[in-house]
Amino acid sequence: MGLDDKISNKGEELKGKAKETTGKATDDEQLEAEGKGDQAGANLKQAGEKVKDVFKG
Repeated sequence: MGLDDKISNKGEELKGKAKETTGKATDDEQLEAEGKGDQAGANLKQAGEKVKDVFKG
């Protein structure tokens, strides 16, 4: 996985933060939860990328 995947993961994280913020602002608990879930998924992918980088280096 390369730079494209890292950028994609960061984009997913930012999208999740936006959903969470919008959910809080509109008192939409479902949207807020979706945002947190998106962020968690992105963070797991980013952690996997870091582990791969460690073994490559």
